[in-house]
Amino acid sequence: MTEQASSNDGKRPTLGVAMVGHAFMGAVHAHAWRSVARFFDVPYSPRMVVLGGRDPERTARAAERMGWADSTTDWRALVERDDVDLVDICTPGDTHAEIAIAALEAGKHVLCEKPLANTVEEAERMVEAAERARERGVFAMVAFNYRRVPALALAKKLVDEGRLGELRHVRAAYLQDWLADADAPMTWRLRREQAGSGALGDIGAHIIDATQFVSGQTITGVSGMTETFVRRRPSENAADGMEDVTVDDCAVFTARFASGAVGSFEATRYALGRKNAMRIELNGSKGSLAFDFESMNELWFHDGTEGETTGGFRRIVVTEPTHPYIGAWWPPGHVLGYEHTFTHEIADLLTAIDAGTPVEPSFADGLRVQRVLAAVEKSAENGSKYIEV
Repeated sequence: MTEQASSNDGKRPTLGVAMVGHAFMGAVHAHAWRSVARFFDVPYSPRMVVLGGRDPERTARAAERMGWADSTTDWRALVERDDVDLVDICTPGDTHAEIAIAALEAGKHVLCEKPLANTVEEAERMVEAAERARERGVFAMVAFNYRRVPALALAKKLVDEGRLGELRHVRAAYLQDWLADADAPMTWRLRREQAGSGALGDIGAHIIDATQFVSGQTITGVSGMTETFVRRRPSENAADGMEDVTVDDCAVFTARFASGAVGSFEATRYALGRKNAMRIELNGSKGSLAFDFESMNELWFHDGTEGETTGGFRRIVVTEPTHPYIGAWWPPGHVLGYEHTFTHEIADLLTAIDAGTPVEPSFADGLRVQRVLAAVEKSAENGSKYIEV
């Protein structure tokens, strides 16, 4: 993890960055590119060269608002530009493979939003392209930003230090409510051909990656079910004003980890009152950890080796300069937000590129998540049958 930014920013070499996509994810990625060298001692000063989008006027306005020097509707031309060293992909999943592979073959580093692809086959081709590119010193990272939440990074440190002992049980849930209104209009996230899956891939992918990251364990098998609660939604694209929803609204599955530990997972966008409640709990033979992103600057830790007189969960406010990433920001108690996780992600990516060390999470990590997603869908289609990953 990178240190606080130094005062000699002008001596850093520049890194030309292009980004494809400028909606929600594009906005938060652009913010991170603007801020990373101002707070972290990264080896490059990112230069925001060009923004890609579908509509020329909207893309040009977004580029001006977000700080990109140029805009284009031709992502292929963007990838081939000599002044672009890295391509940041913030588009729907159906375009990830094509753009990422083209960028890697053109010698550009790649940062790609999650989930890595819409299918295992696409993700495998992306990993193959990333491995070929790595031999030429070109790097590829998948953007699981929750790894960069300081509290979750601290949780991983505690697990790695053996504070939990032998892992026994994992509980993970990602709860949102933005689709609970049956009259909410259709979006690309509800179309399988664009999104790949629904809540499972959109937010379930995050808790799959986060639990594997924190625990240091991989998921080896699952048994799951999915449900679509609202099967048709208002749509301007449909002749009758309504369009079929072709993805899941929620997914629930149990899992087994490589060590034999078990886990339970939930992903839904129908949990009224839950805005972005990403919750993870790990129980081990020596202790437990609990985290909820709606209180993202807190980690709860129970040291099971203490006596019952002082035992119990303790609240750790993760804002000390000794905590992961925090030293680059504000004094203790001055909390961080969602956007900071993307700045941390880019800081780590730039540091790895300069050092020539493997980036994490890699496209191979993204493929592992993709295989879990596919196994959950297969299990759901087969009556919750246990499926090995």
